[in-house]
Amino acid sequence: MAWRKYCWSKRSASGDESLSVRGLLGIQDLPRTEIEAILERAKFFQTPQQRGTALTGRMIVNLFFEASTRTRVSFEIAARRLGADAISITASGSSVSKGESLVDTLATLAAMRPDAIVMRHAASGAPHFLARHLDIPIINAGDGTHEHPTQALLDARTILDHRPTLEGLRVAIIGDLAHSRVARSNIHLLSKFGASIVLCGPPTLLPKEMAQLAPGVTLTHDIREAIAGADVVMMLRVQLERQHEAPIAHSEYFGFFGLRAEHIPLAKNDVLVMHPGPINRGHEIASEVADSKQSVILNQVENGIAVRMAVLERVTVLERGTVGGAA
Repeated sequence: MAWRKYCWSKRSASGDESLSVRGLLGIQDLPRTEIEAILERAKFFQTPQQRGTALTGRMIVNLFFEASTRTRVSFEIAARRLGADAISITASGSSVSKGESLVDTLATLAAMRPDAIVMRHAASGAPHFLARHLDIPIINAGDGTHEHPTQALLDARTILDHRPTLEGLRVAIIGDLAHSRVARSNIHLLSKFGASIVLCGPPTLLPKEMAQLAPGVTLTHDIREAIAGADVVMMLRVQLERQHEAPIAHSEYFGFFGLRAEHIPLAKNDVLVMHPGPINRGHEIASEVADSKQSVILNQVENGIAVRMAVLERVTVLERGTVGGAA
């Protein structure tokens, strides 16, 4: 029932806008118990044969105002495996490209009565804005540099496939922290489990304020220091499309902040190497590391479907009391 309290009510007791309607808008205000419930349900859906009828007769709209392949397709597959009709709309193929406002676009979609809207937008807070205007569950598939909740959930599920717990892990997150919604969601999630989080990147891409995002966060500009003793190393893509300053040259960036084979011995013997994709080989990570036995990057992609099945089921079906057990 906690999910209903935090994600189905009109407004939380604290008045936090991210909890103002049904749906999943972020990790920051999601209780640990709800995270654990999603991760456990996702474990059930990890077997490809586990399909269901929980969403039969329901319509899920994927509305993507930013380019996406992995996340969009993952949500499409997740919805269809649960029996839903999945419709994907991109900004270039919608009336937004003709000048229609965001609110008008969503109001039009709302009139079609979808059971949930999965939304990605370049503006931070866009899903929260829409959630205040529509009485339809909104699932945040990435908003600007703010959050990407399902990515953090699938990352956690991937770690738990190889570790008994998230408690006490040392996690190094390396790269373009300034523009990374993936990093922010992971920081919020991991901190709820007492993980030690080390953020590493060049000064221009690692704001000092990020140390205040959650307990247990430290900053460094030395990749070797960040990786030392790490249980998990998460590499991030340099988001050139969001940068306003001149980017660091590829060769220079890779020399200082690229993950190479020589770095792996600095971490724990069973270190996990992760990357949310898309990977820029030879820029933030060497091919030999991306394809190594330590890499769980493809496992992350696989778990994206399972986690999104769990989230879709939870936000659309929980109110009827049918979540849990076999689908």
